[in-house]
Amino acid sequence: MLREQEDEKWMQEAIVEAKKAEQIGEVPIGAIIVRNNEIIGRGYNLRETQFDPTAHAEMVAIRDACDRIGAWRLLDCTLYVTLEPCPMCAGAIVQSRVKRVVYGTADPKAGCAGTLMNLLQEPRFNHETELTSGILQPECALLLKQFFRRLREK
Repeated sequence: MLREQEDEKWMQEAIVEAKKAEQIGEVPIGAIIVRNNEIIGRGYNLRETQFDPTAHAEMVAIRDACDRIGAWRLLDCTLYVTLEPCPMCAGAIVQSRVKRVVYGTADPKAGCAGTLMNLLQEPRFNHETELTSGILQPECALLLKQFFRRLREK
């Protein structure tokens, strides 16, 4: 129970990041990276703003965390993200050796943490990541549903 409460607390921080994306017209996806009970990386979707297909929330947060700690390995870190990681982000998570990933809502079109496939726990890779899904799922899903509803109405 304690771990779930902690996961919810940190997922709220990822939701804060997602709302930053929404405020600038980006798809509202947010991510944070936590180590030793401290946020060391933050990110939100910036694909449209930066004209960069790699500027997903997870990628931005991973870069931020690595810059902050001065290393590329995130072995003792947990990444919280509002939407299930895509193949690119799952690859970056494995490559940066993130210990654990917690995501809010599944991605039926690109989810690679269990929905379409599970790259995070693929035993043929040199690193497997612990995985928790569905934390604050209704809130994370609602952000996306409302965003795309408003987009269609325009």
